[in-house]
Amino acid sequence: MASQTGLSIATISRVLNGRANVAPDTRERVLQAMGGLGRRAPRRRGGGLQKADNGVYVRCPYVLSDYFGIIVSAITEALDRHGMHAIVDAGESAWRRTGVLPTLSAGWPQVTGAILILPVEGADELERLRDRGFPFVVVDPRTAPPRNIAAVSAANFAGARRLMAHLVELGHRRVGVLGGPPEWTAMSDRMAGYTAPLVGVGVYPAPELLRSVKDPTIEAGRAVAAELLDLPRRPTALVAFNDKMAAGALQAAAERGLRVPGELSVAGFDDIDVSRATLPALTTVRQPLEEMGRMAVSLLGRMLTGHELDALHVELATELVVRGSTGPAPAGS
Repeated sequence: MASQTGLSIATISRVLNGRANVAPDTRERVLQAMGGLGRRAPRRRGGGLQKADNGVYVRCPYVLSDYFGIIVSAITEALDRHGMHAIVDAGESAWRRTGVLPTLSAGWPQVTGAILILPVEGADELERLRDRGFPFVVVDPRTAPPRNIAAVSAANFAGARRLMAHLVELGHRRVGVLGGPPEWTAMSDRMAGYTAPLVGVGVYPAPELLRSVKDPTIEAGRAVAAELLDLPRRPTALVAFNDKMAAGALQAAAERGLRVPGELSVAGFDDIDVSRATLPALTTVRQPLEEMGRMAVSLLGRMLTGHELDALHVELATELVVRGSTGPAPAGS
C-alpha cells in the first residue's frame, strides 16, 4: 500500500488505527487504496468462522435495565445459536471508553465483529471503523447512520403516528409531549409522528406543550409532566418518550388529584414491564426489542460469512398497545 499511495508505513499505520493527526486528504488516499469507500458494508472473506475467532464485542454504554437488558440478552442468545459468544461491555465504564473503536480491528484478535447499541460515537468514527474493513452492526442508532453502515432500529415515526391518531380519535387536541434527548434520531422521528395526526385535524402542537430531557427516567417524567399540568390551561393528554417517563407522568397526575384517564390520558413508548405495573396500566407503543437484537446478529452473521447485504438499514415494525391509561378527552376541553 505504501507504493500505491506514496506514503510512509508510519502514516498508513496512523490512518488504519484511527489517529487524529492525519490530514483529511491523506486519510482519503489510504482508504481509497484499501477500497474502503465502497457502497457495501464490510464483510469477512471466506466461509465459516474459526473457533478461536468467534467473539463478538457487544457494547452498550448504558446500564442493562429492562430496555437495554432485553436487547443484550437477545443478542447473546442469538450469538450462542450461531456458534459465537458475546464479549459484553456495558454501563458507565463502557460510556467512558470512547477510544475503543479504533482498537477493535487491530488489537482484539479474539473479536470477529461488533454490535454497538445506541453508540455514543458520531458518524465519522463509525465510518472510520467501517473503512478499516471491520464488520459491525448498530442497534437503535443515536443519530441517522451513514448509508453504508448496517443498522437496526424500530419504526419510531409509524409508532408515534399511530399513538397520536389513537388520541385524536378520542377527541384530544391539546397533547403534551414529554420528550427525550432532542438530538436523538428516535426523538425527532417520534415528534414527526406525533405531529402528523394533529396537523391532519388542523392542530399544530403548541411549543409550550413540548418538554425534553437528557435522561428519560421516571423522575424526569414526573418533573416535566408537573410543569405541563401546572399550566393555566393544562393538556388533556401526555405522550412520553418512554414508559418510564409515562410512569412519572402518572405520579404527577396523582399528586394533583387528576383522574386517569377521566381527566388526563397518559401514554408511553417501549412496552417494558413498568407499562403493565402502573395503575392504570399504560397505553404504549411496543418496540420489538428482542427482535432488534436477533436481527443485528443475523446481519452480522451474514457479513462474516461473505454475504452481501441488500438492506443495510432495517426498520422493524412497532405496535400500538391500548390499555387503561387513555380515554376520551374531557367534555369541554
